[in-house]
Amino acid sequence: MFNKFLHAIRKVLPDGFILGILAMILLAKIIPGIGGDGSLLELSVIIKGGIALLFFFYGLKLSPEKLKNDLSNWRLHLLIQVITFLIFPLLLLLFYPIFKGSEQEILWLAVFFLAALPSTVSSSVVMVSIAGGNIPSAIFNASVSGVIGIILTPAWMGLFLDQQAEAFAFADVIRDLVIQILIPVTAGLIMHRFWGNWANRNKSRISLFDKSVILAIVYRSFSDSFLNGIFSSIPGYSLLILSACVIALFFIVFEGTKYIISLMNFNREDQITVLFCGSKKSLVHGSVMVGVLFAGSTLGSLFLVPVMIYHAFQLFFISIIARKFSLESRVKHL
Repeated sequence: MFNKFLHAIRKVLPDGFILGILAMILLAKIIPGIGGDGSLLELSVIIKGGIALLFFFYGLKLSPEKLKNDLSNWRLHLLIQVITFLIFPLLLLLFYPIFKGSEQEILWLAVFFLAALPSTVSSSVVMVSIAGGNIPSAIFNASVSGVIGIILTPAWMGLFLDQQAEAFAFADVIRDLVIQILIPVTAGLIMHRFWGNWANRNKSRISLFDKSVILAIVYRSFSDSFLNGIFSSIPGYSLLILSACVIALFFIVFEGTKYIISLMNFNREDQITVLFCGSKKSLVHGSVMVGVLFAGSTLGSLFLVPVMIYHAFQLFFISIIARKFSLESRVKHL
């Protein structure tokens, strides 16, 4: 009885990682500046090292053989990546003329950053599994999406970052991307044959490390913003509109994806995989990209806000849909 009660409580409470992020935001508000420049342990240095290790472990967990074996389902893979890296950004670009040159342009750019991010890894695979989708293809696309995002997310953002008031040294950003992300993930892929089994056995510990790096990035981003008064310059109604726009973006892509897959004659398992992988965006990659792209800017936390809203909503909504698909599958087999 007590176990059932605890299970019910866990269903109601937010995800532990989300609670950790909220705790970091609160800490940044109450005690900003921990690990600032000149400190004995500078948080920026720790974060840079943490990002490099995070992507090394990411590459270490990828199996080149498994990725190669799933290439045959190319129509599904291509559609998911087109939705993730082309349809999402193009939808936002339709609204750019409305916001260009206005005070709200920076908020549009924050949502555009969300649209340019890769898909999630773990939650996509878990939800596809619950719904009865194509799990190998979900793993393939979630993994490949993260790798493609290392290139395409900064490329999309590079179209607009140098137009902002703050000076973004994009050459330095590219250098940091190579040092902190591309080289570590490549090294991880090379070392997979030697340490891949170790990485798979220690997934939970590696996941804890990944989340710790993300929490440090969130704290530093919001700490800098609170110290520089970034949020005090943004009206509350703008944040409400931002939230509504992010949720609307999710439904536009989700419903649009349903229509596209109905025209392409995919089987049920592949339809589920496209729907779940194509409509998701990664909080992990978003946080890391903020740590790299906006390392010299006070606007980092602002770019995290749409990502966090989208992440929380997609987990809530997709979990409902996944259980619905699972129930429908069970009924069909009765």
